[in-house]
Amino acid sequence: MTSHQTVILGRGRHNSPDHGACVMELASMLAGEQFSDHPRAVCPVIGRYLRTLNDGLSDDARQDLYAVAALVVGTADGGRCARRRRRALCRQRNLDLRLADGSRIDRLFTRLLRDDAGNACASAFLEHGTPRDAVAFVSELVAAAEGLASSEPCPPIPGRSTSSTTA
Repeated sequence: MTSHQTVILGRGRHNSPDHGACVMELASMLAGEQFSDHPRAVCPVIGRYLRTLNDGLSDDARQDLYAVAALVVGTADGGRCARRRRRALCRQRNLDLRLADGSRIDRLFTRLLRDDAGNACASAFLEHGTPRDAVAFVSELVAAAEGLASSEPCPPIPGRSTSSTTA
């Protein structure tokens, strides 16, 4: 029987751990949930980022995602404020990566409007970053919600004006 210690990380969704797992399916196993690529214990923004990253990395680079599967379990507890901060962080990193490469601004904004922040950010890492930096960014996403209580009012996002509250 395949366990979280022996499962092989692969692209896409899988029927069972015996056929492999993506990083989010591994997270569902670690959380003690039903085998799924949408575990309830993981913040949806982080989930979108990791599903896109998982499928875009090479087989060798994908194995670095083992370490972050455990890190993201429990991130769904941060609530709306945490998701808002994480989306803002993804949008900013997407901009940073794409503008550093000299990409055309209209292509950038078309992509920002078409994709959600997590997917767009992972895509930017895959196109303009390194796998190591993309995996390390998960720690930043997890840390973005530190100190936030889901029952408290949402504080402003650092570096953003208070008039922009929908992220």
